[in-house]
Amino acid sequence: MRLIENWQEFLKEVADPETVDTSSFEVKNSLHPDFWGNEDKIVEEIGDRLYEIAKEFFKGLDLHWVDIVDITFTGSLANYTWSSFSDIDLHVIVDYNQIDENQELVKDFVRKSSSLWNRSHKILIKGFEVEVYIQDANEPHYSTGIYSIKNDQWIEKPSKIEPQIDIVNVQKKAAGLMDDIDKIYEVFLDKDYEHAYEQAEKIKDKIRKFRQAGLERGGAYSVENLAFKVLRRNEYLNKLSSLKVMSYDKMMSINGEY
Repeated sequence: MRLIENWQEFLKEVADPETVDTSSFEVKNSLHPDFWGNEDKIVEEIGDRLYEIAKEFFKGLDLHWVDIVDITFTGSLANYTWSSFSDIDLHVIVDYNQIDENQELVKDFVRKSSSLWNRSHKILIKGFEVEVYIQDANEPHYSTGIYSIKNDQWIEKPSKIEPQIDIVNVQKKAAGLMDDIDKIYEVFLDKDYEHAYEQAEKIKDKIRKFRQAGLERGGAYSVENLAFKVLRRNEYLNKLSSLKVMSYDKMMSINGEY
């Protein structure tokens, strides 16, 4: 029962919008000084290490016929919105058409490959964890800060302009999704594992589409994208993933206990 006890320890009460913390989205006066010696170039040692990590990651996928178009550093640490919750978003840019003509198969492969690598590694640079992703060169990337590690230059240089953030709706959206995840756990406790698993899958897909729609419509500061970040920073995405695995394992067990 240890896994259940651990889940109960980090499960919160039903989320109240007024208690959802969004303070970490405030704009800083400068880029993170540990990463940017000046605001035009990344610190050389860090750039070299990120390039090495990205190349090794891609080599492990055994896609030797596919060219790397670029390797980029993006997200809040390439922007003025960095905080203690930030991670290093390292993107390997490739043309999905080079991998295979079945685009749905490719998307599923790269998503699962990135997820597996990120779960299997915990590389810290200046205290921040490296998260590696594969990005299609033909799809737009919605960020106000994008730095090419491969070419050592800004693709999209960030601005210190204070963004217009709809904090009230960010809190409401995040709180609603937190509530949905907590309710799935209640289903799990009722031992309806199949239903819990199905609901966890459904919510994960909903959150992914919800975030993508927000990025396409309103960019990095859209309500949907910021609500996603709130879920991640409050550990609710980890809770959802854990709940999906727990439900599946219990559903497939015969007279088994944790």
